[in-house]
Amino acid sequence: MKKPAYKRILLKLSGETLKGSAAFGVDPDTTVAVAKKIGEITKAGVQVALVIGAGNLFRGLPASKKGMTRATADAMGMLATVMNALAMCDCLESVGVPAVVQCAIPMPGVAEVFDRKAALAHLNAGKVVILAGGTGHPFFTTDTTAALRACEIGACAVLKATKVNGIYTADPMKNKSAKRYRTISYADALSQRLGVMDATAFSLCEENHIPILVFNFFADGDLLRVVMGDSSVATVVGDGATVLD
Repeated sequence: MKKPAYKRILLKLSGETLKGSAAFGVDPDTTVAVAKKIGEITKAGVQVALVIGAGNLFRGLPASKKGMTRATADAMGMLATVMNALAMCDCLESVGVPAVVQCAIPMPGVAEVFDRKAALAHLNAGKVVILAGGTGHPFFTTDTTAALRACEIGACAVLKATKVNGIYTADPMKNKSAKRYRTISYADALSQRLGVMDATAFSLCEENHIPILVFNFFADGDLLRVVMGDSSVATVVGDGATVLD
């Protein structure tokens, strides 16, 4: 059997991935379907660390713009990521994929506290490690959390799950003439403010030479294709040149 291109990845999912067609919350059937996709790549030999956003439950930045203290709003958002992580862990285990939740905020009886060595031990044992609670500090997004944790655990790549098959010059849903980037340099991704990840996340990955692969999570089989090395279904953000399709 062909070996995966990436032994260890950090998969970044949005909270909206778990809500399915609902307007809010966590849809159990959808979350089980997500768990099965993750299980598919663990069976291929990929070690998976997972960071999930909280947009399906609470968004700190919009709340802060409406008058809530930013630190408080961000704390609520971090707690919402724990709820998503627990739901994801339960669904992974229900489909036979061992998993554990580690949280940046101490929550005895709910989740382990994030510990790099313990996380590596879990990954080496074949468990999916779900990293919750953001960085544990306000003013940092879950994209930054994903990049930071990827650096800490020595991930080979960050996989950013979206609704489209990569990064485009414009919103492909609104602009039919938008072109897809096959590859794009960290510098160009930052300077063009493409909005796929925030500047801190891009910078962390650039400094540590961790490629970011942006792909369509909802396209059947694309997650597996990406981890097996098929970059034709993704945009690769990295050290190389910027190339349009």
